[in-house]
Amino acid sequence: MSCLPRTMPTLDRILRPTTSRHICTLSTANLNYSISGNIHNGCLNDARKLFDENPTTRNVVSWNTMITAYVRNDQMRRAQELFDQMPIRDVVSWNALLSGLHRTKHPEGVYQFFLQMGRAGLRPNEFTMSIVISSVLNTAFSVLIPQFHAHIVCLALNSSVYVGSALMRGYANLGHKLALCRVFDEILVKDVSSWNALILSYMDLGCTGEAHRAFETMPEKNIVSWTTLVNGYIRNKKINKARSVFNKMTERNVVSWTVMISGYVQNVKFLDALKLFLLMSRSGAQPNNFTLSSVLDACAGCSSLVMGMQVHSRILKSGITKDVILSTSLVDMYAKCGDIEAAFCIFESMPKKNVVSWNSIIGGYARHGLGTRALEEFERMTKGGVTPDQVTFINVLSACGHGGLVEQGMRHFNSMGTKYGIEAGMEHYACMVDLFGRAGQLEKAEKVIKEMPFEPDVVVWGALLGACGLHSCLELGEFAAYGIYKLEKDHPAIYLMLSKIHGEKGVWSSVIELRKMVKESHAKKQKAGSWIESPLGVR
Repeated sequence: MSCLPRTMPTLDRILRPTTSRHICTLSTANLNYSISGNIHNGCLNDARKLFDENPTTRNVVSWNTMITAYVRNDQMRRAQELFDQMPIRDVVSWNALLSGLHRTKHPEGVYQFFLQMGRAGLRPNEFTMSIVISSVLNTAFSVLIPQFHAHIVCLALNSSVYVGSALMRGYANLGHKLALCRVFDEILVKDVSSWNALILSYMDLGCTGEAHRAFETMPEKNIVSWTTLVNGYIRNKKINKARSVFNKMTERNVVSWTVMISGYVQNVKFLDALKLFLLMSRSGAQPNNFTLSSVLDACAGCSSLVMGMQVHSRILKSGITKDVILSTSLVDMYAKCGDIEAAFCIFESMPKKNVVSWNSIIGGYARHGLGTRALEEFERMTKGGVTPDQVTFINVLSACGHGGLVEQGMRHFNSMGTKYGIEAGMEHYACMVDLFGRAGQLEKAEKVIKEMPFEPDVVVWGALLGACGLHSCLELGEFAAYGIYKLEKDHPAIYLMLSKIHGEKGVWSSVIELRKMVKESHAKKQKAGSWIESPLGVR
C-alpha cells in the first residue's frame, strides 16, 4: 500500500497528456468535418472563417482541404497564399498546388514547384508524377518526359496505372511509339483505364489501326472505351469510321452523343449533326450544356435559324441560361443566321463574358458589314479589362476590311505586337491583304505578301486574287494565281477568277483557253447544297 501514493502521480502524468491529445484530435476531427461540410455546400467563405478561428486545432488536413477547395474554385492566388503559410506540408499539399497550376495551364509553375518539392525532401507519389507529366504535354517542357520516366523508375512507380497512363500520353506527344508500348507493358495490373489510355495514345499518334486492334484485344470494355475510340477517329478525320463504331455501341451516355455530334460539327457536317441530335432526343437521352452548344454551332454552320430558335427555347425551359459557353454559342448562332439584333440582346444579358463571348459579337458585326459597330465593341471589351487574343484581331481586321476602315485596320494590326504581345499569324496577314485589296490599294496588298515573315498560303494568295478580280487587275491577278498554283494546282479560283478578269478586259481567247483548262483539270467548283426543316425533321 505504501507504493500506491508514489505510483499515482506517475500514472497521472502518463494519462494527462494522453487524454489531452485525445481531446485535441477529436476537436481537430470535428473542425475538419465542419470545414469539409461547408465546402461541400458551397460555403467556401464560412469554411475559411472556421479555419481562421481555430489556429490551434487545425492540422495539415485542414490546410490541404482549404487549398484543394480554392484550387477547385479557380482561386489559385488564395490557394498559393495559404500554401506559403503552411507550417508543415505533406505530399497531398504539394499535389493540390501542382494540380491547381495544371488546371490554370501553367506548366513552368508546375515544373518549378516540382523541383522545390524535391528540394524540400518530399518523395513524389503516383499522383504527383501523373500531374507533372500531364501538365507538360504540348509544351516546350515535354522534352523532359524521358527524364521524368527515369525518375519514376527510380521511385518504383512505373507499374502504376495512373503514372503509366500519363506516360503513354507523354510519349505519344513526343511521337515515341516504341516507348509508349514499353510503358504499357510495365504496368503491373492492366485495368480498363490503362487500355483506354493506350487507345487514346495510339489515336494521338494517328495510329488508328493499332488503336482499333487494342480495342478489340482488351479483355473488358466500358462506355469510356467506346467513346475514346469514337473520339479518336473523329480527331483523325475519319468521321465515317467514328459513326460506324458509334452505331455498334450497346450503351450510350450524354458524353457519347455529344462527342459524335461535336465530331460532325468539327468536320463541317452540320446536317448530320442536327440529324443525330434529333435521334438523341427521340432516344430519351438528355443533352447537357456541351451537347446544346455543339448543336447551336451546327445551326450556325448551316444558317438554320428555325432549329437554332428551337434549341434556344429548350435552353430557356431548362433554366441553364447563365452558362457562358452556351450563351456564347447562342450569340454566335444568331449572328451567323442573320439576326444580329438577337445576338446582341443575348450578349448584353450575359452576366459574365469571356474573350470568346466578345469575339462572337465582334465577329458577328464584322460579318454583317458593320465595321464601326464591331470596333466600338472591341473598345468596350478592352476598356472592360478583357485582353484580346488572336481571334479577336482576326475579327477586328476583318471588320475593318469589310467597312473600308484602312487606317484603323493598320493601327490595330500594329497594336497586336506593340500593345498586346500577340504575334501576327497567317490569317492576320490574309486580313491585311484583303483590307488593302478591297480599298483598291493593290500595291500595299502585294507589299504585305512580300514582307511576310513566312511563305503565304492559299488563303493569302486568294485574298490578293479576289482583290484583283474586284478591281480587274490582270498582271497582279496572274501573279496571285501562280502563287496558288504552286501550292494547289487544281484550285478552282485560279481558273475562274482569271477567266473573269480576262473577260472584263475583253481577252476572250484567254477566257476560252482557261475554260478548256478547267475541263481538262480536276478543278471543280464546289456544288451548293440545301436542306429544309419540317415537322418530320431535318431533310
